[in-house]
Amino acid sequence: MRIKLSSLFCAIVVMASVPAAALGAERTVVHAGHLLDVDSGKMLADQAVTLQAGRVVSVQPWSASAAKGAIVLDWTGYTVVPGLMDMHTHIADETETADPGAALKSSPARDAFIGAKNARDTLRAGFTTVRDVGVYRGFADIALRDAINAGDVPGPRMFVAGAYITIPGGGGEITGLPPGTEVPMEFRRGVSKGVDDVRRHVDIILDHGADLIKVIATGAVLTDGTEPGQSEYTEAEIHAAVEEAAKRGKFVAAHAHGAEGIKRAVRAGVRSIEHGSLIDDEGIALMKQHGTWLVADVYNGDYIDSVGRSEGWSAEKLRKNTETTQAQRDGFRKAVKAGVHIAFGTDAGVYPHGDNARQFAYMVRYGMTPLQAIRAATIDAARLLGKEKELGSIAPNKAADLVAVACDPLQNVECLRQVQGVVKDGKSVSLD
Repeated sequence: MRIKLSSLFCAIVVMASVPAAALGAERTVVHAGHLLDVDSGKMLADQAVTLQAGRVVSVQPWSASAAKGAIVLDWTGYTVVPGLMDMHTHIADETETADPGAALKSSPARDAFIGAKNARDTLRAGFTTVRDVGVYRGFADIALRDAINAGDVPGPRMFVAGAYITIPGGGGEITGLPPGTEVPMEFRRGVSKGVDDVRRHVDIILDHGADLIKVIATGAVLTDGTEPGQSEYTEAEIHAAVEEAAKRGKFVAAHAHGAEGIKRAVRAGVRSIEHGSLIDDEGIALMKQHGTWLVADVYNGDYIDSVGRSEGWSAEKLRKNTETTQAQRDGFRKAVKAGVHIAFGTDAGVYPHGDNARQFAYMVRYGMTPLQAIRAATIDAARLLGKEKELGSIAPNKAADLVAVACDPLQNVECLRQVQGVVKDGKSVSLD
């Protein structure tokens, strides 16, 4: 049976003989007009991708015999790429606004609905896997991840941080509030000062089911009262987090803008540097030496400058954004040239979820080829997670995550914003 679609699986709605649930259980063959093999870097024409039980069974040239007895999805008009992966999101939080106390004015129930909508929008944009690297209301991301895994809400596969490890009043705190405002403990789950306190909170966060630890090593652009270039943890404190997480087989991601904070985090053994805005040549060399990953949100500065100004975000935030945006892009270009490991990460949540793919063009503008940028959001992101045997490319035994786009992204990387169809774990995603 062949299903031809202009929007993924829309024909299923009018074909009662092919219920959506069957697509996950029965053998399905995706007939791809073109398929990007990110492992080899080759664009393959006229391919048959066989899926069953949520996994890729085989990838081979199309033939009628390959599809015999299977449900056939006709994607001959599209280019098929692996499910995209964003390694720096904040899905379980409300999008950034001018109000620094917005998180405190929401409720857990409202946050749950916000997270569900953000997850759906992200998945429909072709991002089938994300790292969610911190929430203000502690452990909200864990609850959302578990709801997605249980099939209660649609969303990407999530790897979550649970809460921020941050100094009191630091880059992971809610600041800029009227004098006398008390911030409830559920928003301060990882606030830590000193090596022992860091270790204790890492254990608490992991006990609650987090997949990774997020350490705020420097001040933040969007946290009033902190400076991006200022280190907030010592190398010993960051190392304590790394060591404690490693006991449980977990990695640490370090929010680090400032050059010294970056170097402290790299020497302490973190898995990734998030943002990396003010990185210097010594920091780049150190990252290359240690194999540390860079996850830099090189689109984000333009959004903050435009929308932040129009919505009246604080002058301090706008100043810090101006001071870091071009510096981050210059450092990113140098890191690409130096061969630093780079994974795709957008900081979605500062800007609306679902527009994650806008960053691809910026990564190309600042030093990457289209293939490098796509690999950063597929197989290289999987390597950052330590999940390259399960995710990141369309290959046998890997998760059946596929995205159909309207043109060749190697020629025009912007076409990754033109998603025509999404499959996650072998199941259709409604784009309506």
